[in-house]
Amino acid sequence: MDVEERRAPTPPAAPPRSAAERLGPVLGWSAMVATLAAVAGSAALDLATPEAARMAAEAGPGWEVGLPGLLLAVPGALLLHRAPRNAVSWVVAGSALFWAADGLASSWLTYAVQSDPPLAGASAAFWFVSRFGAWLLLGLPLLLLLYPDGRLPAGRWRTVSIASLGCAAALPLLLLVTPSDIADRRSQNPVPAVYRSLDLDPTSLPLPEVVLLPLLQVAYPLGALGILGPLAVVVDRLRGATGDDRRRMRWLLWAGVVDALVMLSAIFFPSTTVSIDLAVAVGLTGLAVTVGILRPRAVDIDRLLGATLVYGGLAVGVVVLDLAVLAGAGALVGDAFGQDDATLLTLLLVAAVYVPLRAPLWRLVRRWVLGEREDPYRVVSGLAERLELSDDADAQLMAVAAAVADAFRSPYVGVEVGAGDGGRLLAEHGRRPGAVQTLPITYRGEEVGRLLLPRDGARAQLLTRDERLLADVVRQAAAAARASSLAAELQVSREQLVTAREEERRRLRRDLHDGLGPTLGAVVLRIDTARNLAGSRPEEADRILRAARDDVAAALGDVRRLVHDLRPPALDDLGLAGAISQQAERLLAPRVAVAVTAAPGTDDLPAAVEVAAYRIASEALANVAKHARARHVTVALDRAGDGALVVQIADDGAGIDPAAPAGVGLVSLRERAAELGGRCTVECPATGGTVVRAVLPAGGGPDGRA
Repeated sequence: MDVEERRAPTPPAAPPRSAAERLGPVLGWSAMVATLAAVAGSAALDLATPEAARMAAEAGPGWEVGLPGLLLAVPGALLLHRAPRNAVSWVVAGSALFWAADGLASSWLTYAVQSDPPLAGASAAFWFVSRFGAWLLLGLPLLLLLYPDGRLPAGRWRTVSIASLGCAAALPLLLLVTPSDIADRRSQNPVPAVYRSLDLDPTSLPLPEVVLLPLLQVAYPLGALGILGPLAVVVDRLRGATGDDRRRMRWLLWAGVVDALVMLSAIFFPSTTVSIDLAVAVGLTGLAVTVGILRPRAVDIDRLLGATLVYGGLAVGVVVLDLAVLAGAGALVGDAFGQDDATLLTLLLVAAVYVPLRAPLWRLVRRWVLGEREDPYRVVSGLAERLELSDDADAQLMAVAAAVADAFRSPYVGVEVGAGDGGRLLAEHGRRPGAVQTLPITYRGEEVGRLLLPRDGARAQLLTRDERLLADVVRQAAAAARASSLAAELQVSREQLVTAREEERRRLRRDLHDGLGPTLGAVVLRIDTARNLAGSRPEEADRILRAARDDVAAALGDVRRLVHDLRPPALDDLGLAGAISQQAERLLAPRVAVAVTAAPGTDDLPAAVEVAAYRIASEALANVAKHARARHVTVALDRAGDGALVVQIADDGAGIDPAAPAGVGLVSLRERAAELGGRCTVECPATGGTVVRAVLPAGGGPDGRA
């Protein structure tokens, strides 16, 4: 008989890798190495170039030009390694290599023209720096349009994107074909004499000046439009992004904010190293883009963006104020004194008047922007004072909300705690925004409420020290919330007690008035009737007396029922253990064997504890009789170390189905324990059966002394 050979199923073949996925990692690391080598070569050439040659060429160090490429090299390699199919990765890596090549060409040009004749490659270096280097302007709009998924936007924004790229490319294209003399007249910056011997126009076209100059005149503002269009695309993407895409777009927004702060610092503190400021801005942008694409959740970008906006704005404000004070003081004394005297007097005036006020002004501005979070003691003590002046639960919650709002300068704060009736108490300060973040309010390990804060906005972002301060505030809020919750629960309990008392009084009145009263009245009438008939009709009198006796017996039964409802008589006659034994025998004998044990100290308990223990044990035994199908039941009474009475009823029955809802009996067990401040648990151990365990505070110790 032929036996069919069984082979293991062949796993599905992996989809073929694209060319980008195959070449991306290799090209990424190769581009990084080439970029580093180019920047290193620029630095070496700069060291070998005399300062006089650099001044004659009117050029700065080439390594500064290539520094943005150095800072983009690692982000570009990481992006090509991890996301080679994303066009942004190629833009970042290509920009890094382009910047480094531009810096190397600049260094070689300055080094080559010091010789007479210039060294080989000087003309190519000049052409690359002066003509082809303008293509670096395309890097930013390309990045803005392709980020974060590497694709141009769809719909009408795609048209805007293509038009923007055309505007941005207009100037580099014109500079590539415009002769040097025409370009020099447009920029009013003639080419240094050391470059005159070079071939300056290898790619220029013989176009007339009357054509090129107007085109150049238009190309410069078009370059600005080439940036505005991508910015509009970024805004549109930011507004419509959700989830991780939103985080990625906010990383780009953070890069823009940081770049603006870096450029402002370059304006406020001008120096000869403007290219270094530009390199820092470009490098931070590359870092933000890399993190946004590869690990958008690595840092809470909302918090980082908010902190950057707040503290960056404060820093700019301080610098502007300092410069304004210095300028104002200089203008005030400059006309009346000589230059040296005016400078000295200005410094003295600033030191005497402004410097002592600077720290208080700084604290005032920070408090206005950030609230009182800079003074934790003031925040905590202020909240304590507000809580002391608050009379009721609502006022305490409002005090907590107002204190947090003042401390963190938050436009909205909500404090929500549980109420005694199962509802929620909510106190709000300010107008509630569409999106909020919740922080739990815990008291002794139990969550008693929530603190609601805005999720978005600069003031919604908390630093680590802010979170510590908020934790200190929340501790007081937790105590206040717990106090409010307990006050509400106490009020509900009082209302329930009063209601229960009045209901019990009405029931007793109804039973006495409608039941026992008419019965006793009928007995009196029967006795009077029997007395009147005793002499003439003794048989009738005897019949009436027997009826009166039956009415009295029924009245006694009603009295016993009323007394039993108030307090089971067996507790006074037999004690707690004996009463439970009697109840167990009545409910379970002879089908189930019951053992009741009582430890010393369980025979002298407060009346309320005895009644609660008896009711809990009776309900548990009734559940055993109805549902458990048990053969043995044990009831154990004991005293805990703190004096609490422990009642445990265990059976070997079928247990309770975990999916079954809690019935009225189980709920009543917990309610009876909770009425005295105790607790009751119902468990089904792995060995089978059910264990009901109630712990009832009874005061005193295990020796039984209450």
